[in-house]
Amino acid sequence: MVSAARRALPGAVPDVRVAIDGPGSSGKSSVGMAAASALGLRFVDTGLLYRALTWLAMRRGVAVGDGPAVAALAPDVELAPDAEGRLSRVRVGGHDVTRSVRAAAVDRYVSEVARQPDVRAALVAVQRRLAADAGIVMVGRDIGTVVLPDADLKIYLDASAAERARRRALERGLDPDGPETAAIREDLARRDAVDSSRALAPLRPADDAVVLVTDGMPFAAVVERVVALARARVPDGRGQEGTA
Repeated sequence: MVSAARRALPGAVPDVRVAIDGPGSSGKSSVGMAAASALGLRFVDTGLLYRALTWLAMRRGVAVGDGPAVAALAPDVELAPDAEGRLSRVRVGGHDVTRSVRAAAVDRYVSEVARQPDVRAALVAVQRRLAADAGIVMVGRDIGTVVLPDADLKIYLDASAAERARRRALERGLDPDGPETAAIREDLARRDAVDSSRALAPLRPADDAVVLVTDGMPFAAVVERVVALARARVPDGRGQEGTA
């Protein structure tokens, strides 16, 4: 499932585990990557696991609502490190499928996969193993509430549906004011409703999370804020900063 060492990178901030949650296209993956690099920590985008299982189920003709069947595909999915040691690549059968798992077709069904108890049980176990050693930035939708409830720092990144749709459209080279973007916005709103209302591990900020609303906030400023919050959690400065 994972092809990377679990030890922190050289120069890591010691004993700090950072959980970043938020809805789709809130910026948690890109912010988490940049923050992990600045802090010298490992990085894991747990959404890649759910996307990979969704893509693989679709490719193999497995019904996305069949939780046990989809969960059984988990051993075929491998997270792989990039040049900086961040687990941001997906491989299936030795082939890099990272671009494929981010396709719009996967967007449509990933929430259905993610709501299956068998799938979540299989992947939460993987995620916790990844965080067994200190020094990690892990992003997802239930990291602070379920996967790592004892994380040193919990952040909930949020943004309006309109802003998130604009970001996703720009990533895909679409007109931010075009009909495709309107469709993206509707899909994001639908997924928000599904993720926040599901009985198992609903999308919500942890009670002790720092909530950052990033509409109109430059990317660099968001990263700087996350890095500052994380550095405040090192053993000689733990708890110095806890509000946004």
